[in-house]
Amino acid sequence: MWGRQLCGYPSDAVLVLQGGACPGPQVGVCLWLDSLRNIEISRYMEMEKALAALNNPVRRQILVWLKDRSNFPPALEEHADLDGVCVAYIRDKAALSQSTISNYMGILKDAGLVKSDRHGQWTFYRRNEEAIQAMMDAFAQEILK
Repeated sequence: MWGRQLCGYPSDAVLVLQGGACPGPQVGVCLWLDSLRNIEISRYMEMEKALAALNNPVRRQILVWLKDRSNFPPALEEHADLDGVCVAYIRDKAALSQSTISNYMGILKDAGLVKSDRHGQWTFYRRNEEAIQAMMDAFAQEILK
């Protein structure tokens, strides 16, 4: 819509890249507006993934537990220098099956709320504090505007 107002042609990024829209000096403006629209769509999709991940009380509780490593048993000696918590400890604390916890952790990871590191046969998870804060800020900005 914005591109249409500025140059009289639909601001379809594919058409712009193929040279089929926004002829003349406004091409850069239309590309810029399309980029802004794509960034907004991307932010919306990221927020939707995060909110969907948080729509489960067990996944929310896992994020709370991961905030403090002392919520879990001490790491094995060979893992003492690693960040995060072994998925087996998360499974035990949540009292759910391995497949359910693996699914839940995959959803949290896909939403960007946790990071994982694989060490041999073990996977260790930790919170992605920067992503959690960014999602909370974006959510607050959207809801409060």
